[in-house]
Amino acid sequence: MNPFDFDDNSRGRGSGSGGRQPGFPGGIPGIPGLPGFPGGAPGGFPGGFPGGGPGQLQAPTSPPPSFTPQMTTFQQQEFTRSGGVSSIRRCFFRNTFIWMRNGNSFWFFPMLAFGNQIIGFRWRGTRGWVYDSINRNSIWFFQCY
Repeated sequence: MNPFDFDDNSRGRGSGSGGRQPGFPGGIPGIPGLPGFPGGAPGGFPGGFPGGGPGQLQAPTSPPPSFTPQMTTFQQQEFTRSGGVSSIRRCFFRNTFIWMRNGNSFWFFPMLAFGNQIIGFRWRGTRGWVYDSINRNSIWFFQCY
């Protein structure tokens, strides 16, 4: 079936467009529920993202740095003045250490932001990079490297 053919009566019932919105065929493989974007992906990467095929998010090929960063009071103050969590876009496609409000901290490789969700890969030690999304409001502080 042509992905641009859809029937309003069949939307969401497993036939026709498969419940997708018209004009957003395909979806981005590996991200359930995230529609595709005509003419390429968001953020100016026509046809996909660096390191991956069309519309695919590729995990980093090397592990993050082997150290665990320490957060200082000075960094916290600067972070608040410089825009806080909304400035995480400058860390896209870079190893980033995240401190969460719940006390967890980990290496993350952010790639996209949609609304309050930061999408990328989280370092899980022996499991390597694992796809994950983080709620922007759950982040207390971050530092990219």
